[in-house]
Amino acid sequence: MQKQIHLVSFLINSPINHTVLSWADKTDNRVKALGDLALWQDLAKTLERGMFDGMFFADTPGVFDRYKDRVDEAVRYGVCWPSHDPVVLLSALASATTHLGLATTMSTSAYHPWTIVRQLSTIDYLSGGRAGWNIVTGHLRNEHRALGLEQLEHDRRYDRADEYMDVCYKLWNSIGDGAILADKEAGIFADPTKVALVQHEGEFFRCNTVGPVLPSPQKRPVLFQAGSSGRGQQFALQHADVVFAIEANLAGMKRYATTFAAAAETAGVKAPGVSFGVQPIVGGTEAEAKAKLDALIERMPLDGALARLCGTMGVDFSTYELDRPLQEVATQASQGLMKAFTSILGDRPFTLRDVAIKWGLSVGMPQIVGSPEQVADQMEEIWRETGCLGFNVTPHVMPSSVSDFVDQVVPILQKRGIYRTEYAGTTFRENLGL
Repeated sequence: MQKQIHLVSFLINSPINHTVLSWADKTDNRVKALGDLALWQDLAKTLERGMFDGMFFADTPGVFDRYKDRVDEAVRYGVCWPSHDPVVLLSALASATTHLGLATTMSTSAYHPWTIVRQLSTIDYLSGGRAGWNIVTGHLRNEHRALGLEQLEHDRRYDRADEYMDVCYKLWNSIGDGAILADKEAGIFADPTKVALVQHEGEFFRCNTVGPVLPSPQKRPVLFQAGSSGRGQQFALQHADVVFAIEANLAGMKRYATTFAAAAETAGVKAPGVSFGVQPIVGGTEAEAKAKLDALIERMPLDGALARLCGTMGVDFSTYELDRPLQEVATQASQGLMKAFTSILGDRPFTLRDVAIKWGLSVGMPQIVGSPEQVADQMEEIWRETGCLGFNVTPHVMPSSVSDFVDQVVPILQKRGIYRTEYAGTTFRENLGL
């Protein structure tokens, strides 16, 4: 069987997905969708009709508060605020679909391991094995402020997350094969000799209980991770089934795929599949698609884009000159940022304005702009050149950019034999080919 592209829709339960002020488009329904489950269910049905592997919810708990050390711009422009809980959506989406995987971001800073296992495994069991978890350690300052917590430094958060996962695995493995009898005549529900007591006493966590949820057909949710640092990649190699990566162009994607494969070989483990983030902008013609992109840029308030950029990067850029090359004003504190920005915009001189606009559109994900045939061509080229599993596809306007992709690009990929025409299995793990 020919290898095929895997697609996951990349969403946020807020007024925008990733494009600042996209909610203001006349055709966008995101503000209404915040209070209407039927609209989310309709979107899920469209994605399932398009044979997507799943819906993948990013999350920004708290609010962006780095720009000018305040929340005003994020609140004024609805930049991922309000931030409604994506986990609450998943059961409703499961009931509206039969094959579509349902993945959500949950932060190890905000929940105890037992809570995440209980919530996500309940969805996994109810859906017949279609849940996924994007593991994040909590980079957003306001998430910690909202919870009254002190934010650990970067690598220390991953040390804590390693122990976190240890507890999760123990809970997932607590209920052994054949443990559940549900014998009505004998009045015995489970064999306690096949249910292990989890007794964990660690540096960060204590847990003394048994697994709270019955295992689904895929045993546990599919695990996603997006760490890009050396420590983050180490964590991903140990825990992730699929790694989500953002690279701005084909050269960066190829470099990432090569580096990640080498890191896996050095670690002596099989590399997880890599899913690259992209933002297709589809038009009837290339000119029409470019006009859509220009309209997104023209509408986007620079202060809103800066609020998003500052919040994610953890740096207040409000004192930087907008149109001076950033390389000229780099400080010791921002050397790592220069590397990140170079990967987004290339080696040419760039300004804070350039970075903010690019970040406000898609947090660094490349736009694939053109006719349906051109979009399919570029996605196929990336897939073949990098050997990636597939793509996290983020829409810009909801729901039209999703339906445009499903109705116009998917049939081209299917005709080429590089995208499924039916689901391979019933669980998220099976359909991802894991």
